[in-house]
Amino acid sequence: MTDKIIEVSNLSKQFKEVKAVNNLSLNVFRGDVFGFLGPNGAGKSTTIRMLLSLISPTEGDIKIFGKPLKAKRNDILRKIGAIVEKPDFYGYLSAFKNLEILGKLSGTNTSKNKIMETLELVGLEKRFKSKVKTYSHGMKQRLGIAQALLHDPDLIILDEPTTGLDPQGMKEIRELILYLSKEKNKTIFLSSHILYEVELVANRMIILNKGTTQVEGYVEDLLNANELKVTFRVGDKEKALKLINENYWIKKLESQIEDRFVFNLAPEEISVLNKYFVQNDIPVNAVVPMRSLEEYFLKLTDKEA
Repeated sequence: MTDKIIEVSNLSKQFKEVKAVNNLSLNVFRGDVFGFLGPNGAGKSTTIRMLLSLISPTEGDIKIFGKPLKAKRNDILRKIGAIVEKPDFYGYLSAFKNLEILGKLSGTNTSKNKIMETLELVGLEKRFKSKVKTYSHGMKQRLGIAQALLHDPDLIILDEPTTGLDPQGMKEIRELILYLSKEKNKTIFLSSHILYEVELVANRMIILNKGTTQVEGYVEDLLNANELKVTFRVGDKEKALKLINENYWIKKLESQIEDRFVFNLAPEEISVLNKYFVQNDIPVNAVVPMRSLEEYFLKLTDKEA
């Protein structure tokens, strides 16, 4: 049986009148890239703080590496690397010096080779001598990830790791997460509001709303069980509308604006409908599926993106 790295049971956190987390249970297995999703105020950051023992739960239990967090806190935290919100560094020191100091404070191997290897992983090896105050927000975010990786942890908890990064930087962090999971057998707990990014890297996920679990499972299974919202742009809208009204596809049509027809389709129906249009001499200029995880997320949380 697959090892459980994180095991959360009936976890709750009450702040005066506000219940930030309500009876949350989840399991993260060894090697998972586990997507932790939810709108603002869903309880994600509160849960992460409880996992890192920064705050105590009101109710419930947390086991990490099969050990109770409350009783084995120090042993557990030595094997976790985390970046939570905005990482802080000494701005007047270089990235290399920051990691050297932080490594010594945590009792980590801080050899030059180890630090440079970690900086290279996050794409900062060419700026290792630069003072951190000269870094962009995105570069500081990468340095935060380097800090989390410095002691070679088994579990990596990342809270919004792509905040402030440009598209290329986001791609590099996505590739880093996949590398750490597949090549280094690390377990990643990834909290993010960037749904598309999570869909590309996560194998399992949970969606949280108002502190309560909406769904948990394998990303592929959850998404394949749902229809997609797909927009077809056609070259002859009048002919297309007439054909749709005369057959099965009218049941799948959600809306039409000018040459854009929006359908609710199972994944395998997209090519069938496209073929139907083409065979009836209706040019298809574009087929645009809504990002499936985003659609699923909106359905469950009933919030606008």
